[in-house]
Amino acid sequence: MTTTTQREHDRPGPYRVLGTRPIRHDGLDKVTGVAKYGADIQLPGMLHGMMLRSPHAHARIRSINTSKAAALPGVRAVATAADFPIMARGGIDFAQLQGNARMIAENVLAHTKVLYKGHAVAAVAATDRHIAAEALKLIEVDYEILPTVLTLHDAMQPEAPLLHEEMTTRFRVERFARGDDTGVKSNIAGHIQHKLGDVEAG
Repeated sequence: MTTTTQREHDRPGPYRVLGTRPIRHDGLDKVTGVAKYGADIQLPGMLHGMMLRSPHAHARIRSINTSKAAALPGVRAVATAADFPIMARGGIDFAQLQGNARMIAENVLAHTKVLYKGHAVAAVAATDRHIAAEALKLIEVDYEILPTVLTLHDAMQPEAPLLHEEMTTRFRVERFARGDDTGVKSNIAGHIQHKLGDVEAG
């Protein structure tokens, strides 16, 4: 019977990196609390940003009032989707389906609706993080809570609440075709079918 000692186990293998246990050069700083992380850095004139997020999974935004937050001393800027107008018109070709600039922008800041709990609604920049956090509490958002769906299959039903109310389903059969707009409003952006041979005979 042979046994492997700890010293033999730690012995480097035939590679310079694989199979070895290199010293972590930042280990001492981390265990002694000397290491600097992003939250520890403070530069002259640096601003701290925070996001106000929706507490609702699906709701229409009736109004957003940021005047109190903007007036708070130390706040340098407050932004909502209204501050980022979409200048370009028309769709964007994603090959398999179509999109538009507004839909993409709504992933950054909600425009007319919030589409999930935690969806960003407004952003604040302030001289320190405590002021930024206080400014978030001063932003007034009037929500109209809408019905929600919790599963993929429920969202695909014809009677399901629509997330993107102007989106219509594009149907495509050919492999490289862009597909036709069915004109049917639903939560299904694209319906793609791949066919080979005679399906009925199969």
